[in-house]
Amino acid sequence: MNRILVPVDFSDQAKYACKAAASIAKKTKSEIILLHMFDVPSETIDPGNSSSSNSGAQAIYYMKGVHKKFEEFMAFSFFDGLDVKEDVRFHKAFEGVIEESRKLNVDLIVMGSQGATGLKEMLVGSNTEKVVRLSHIPVLVIKEDLQEFNVKDIVFASDFSEETKKSFPKVLEFRDFFDAKLHLLYINTVHKFESTKKSNQRLYSFIDNYELKNYSMNVYNDSTIEEGILNFSREIDADIIAINTHGRSGLYNLFSESISKDLANHALRPVITFKI
Repeated sequence: MNRILVPVDFSDQAKYACKAAASIAKKTKSEIILLHMFDVPSETIDPGNSSSSNSGAQAIYYMKGVHKKFEEFMAFSFFDGLDVKEDVRFHKAFEGVIEESRKLNVDLIVMGSQGATGLKEMLVGSNTEKVVRLSHIPVLVIKEDLQEFNVKDIVFASDFSEETKKSFPKVLEFRDFFDAKLHLLYINTVHKFESTKKSNQRLYSFIDNYELKNYSMNVYNDSTIEEGILNFSREIDADIIAINTHGRSGLYNLFSESISKDLANHALRPVITFKI
């Protein structure tokens, strides 16, 4: 891993994301790019797109304010010793993040999230969800302030189909950065029930071509997929949840069952998504 992109709006959640990114950067010796998007018409405040003096004055005013906020952000102690750069773009937030991540050839996007009531709501129906859905780069979503982003146990929840094998090497690569234990998790529900034998065969077939170490295979029964993921993660006190996403439909394929809003406190764990 060489480069980490963190979209920032200078909120507390952005600070939490920066703190986690800094922890990862120290382990991987990566560069951090802090990206702020002006989600306004570029001709309004971008002097490069307008010849009016009023637009130029507005641009200077906005940019001075942003650079001051960047200075405050980059002064946080968790950035000490790291290579941190700032980047400002005039673009719609989620489209700009995707564009810059490709242009800058980043390896990981770290984003903050707030106001969610469950794992689905945490990533669906927001700019975060749009980035997750469109990004071919892994996206790490941070929801709370972590004293240290220290990953010892990763839950990889999946249906373990042939399609999901495409992103599995990225999951293993992320696991290897932290030398963490990987918990493969298949959720069995009453609506999509299959025997334990068949579920285990699904898992064994999935890992057949990999020489895995420090891992566990788990078939977990619960009323919904989301509840199963969150309850299992809570039981083993996982540090992070890893899931696959489909670009054509966001997370709806994964969470096709009803979502319980009573699991809000369980959804505070970091979530990293890998595009299939």
